Amino acid sequence: MRPTKAIIDLDALSKNYVNLRERVNNRPLIAVVKADAYGHGMLQCVKKLSSLETPPEYYGVALLEEAVELADSNITDSKILCFAPFEIGEINTYTKKSIIPTVCTVEQIDEIKNLEDASSLVVHVNIDTGMGRLGIPYSMAQDFILELSKTNITVDGVYTHFATSDEKDKEYANLQLKRFLQVKNSLHSNGLKDTKFHCANSGAVIDMPESWLDMVRPGISLYGYYPSEETSESVELKPVMSIQTKVSTIREVQKGESVSYGRKYFATKNILAGTIPLGYADGISRALSNKISVIINNKLYDQIGRVTMDRILVKVDEAVTPGDDVLLLGSTDNHIIDACDWASILDTIPYEVTCNISKRVPRFYINE
Repeated sequence: MRPTKAIIDLDALSKNYVNLRERVNNRPLIAVVKADAYGHGMLQCVKKLSSLETPPEYYGVALLEEAVELADSNITDSKILCFAPFEIGEINTYTKKSIIPTVCTVEQIDEIKNLEDASSLVVHVNIDTGMGRLGIPYSMAQDFILELSKTNITVDGVYTHFATSDEKDKEYANLQLKRFLQVKNSLHSNGLKDTKFHCANSGAVIDMPESWLDMVRPGISLYGYYPSEETSESVELKPVMSIQTKVSTIREVQKGESVSYGRKYFATKNILAGTIPLGYADGISRALSNKISVIINNKLYDQIGRVTMDRILVKVDEAVTPGDDVLLLGSTDNHIIDACDWASILDTIPYEVTCNISKRVPRFYINE
């Protein structure tokens, strides 16, 4: 069996959750577990969070398929909110599974208003305050939401999504918040007082207390990462995932010889090269070639040559032997390598790094 695995520390997940909850003064919380909990394993993460003294009031997913999987697991009594725009033909699934759909267009409002029996339908309405992706334009939202609230449909929540809450300059995020609060205040004035208003994603939870409102919606921060290098570190977070494997083989590479595809690495002297059994099929981007290090025996060693589908090469020394443990993401007494390190090299965000760790890498859960 290949020794490569992702270790998911559920205690770290719990501590991140508790710290985030304390940050927002114990407001209700939507734990975002979409994309298989950002690559960490949705069902296992939900099971852990649901076992806590104060579990999340809601779980947020991106797709109806994710919502159904979670609902069918019977591991939580919390509400399940699906962020994707619903299809009218799926309404029976939403109601039967007690999944909350998102309404995000005027046409959808018209469709569900005309349903013969919508008495059991509970929805959240997404309004666009500047993300420019999904949602009813904020300038139109009040009238349509009030119209919807006068039907048998329950408008349980209204939300928006920030485009720049993870940036140091909060000018645009504050503009979005101002627009959202205008809608919120108008709806309150018109009697919509039991509806929950939420807009705070991880960046806003960390840096925008005025956006916390009725609920917050942390995602990547649950899994131990700040959403960008521009946010503060007002909440203590610990990465939940580490990637481990073992050295497979070691071979000599003579001075002047190349290794791996494309001959992008030449030995400047006689060296030892260890092969490590994982590659881009496991989520180790080919663009990381010749740019990352791994930890073996509490020491950093450079990766060399192109990342291949199933293996990488590492420049090692005589202290390394086949079978030694290798840490690609994680920490030891002396060193830390996390998804932010890879994200910086790739000019991306840690979300993409953890989501890209493929299903070929088995997840092992500790502290369940």
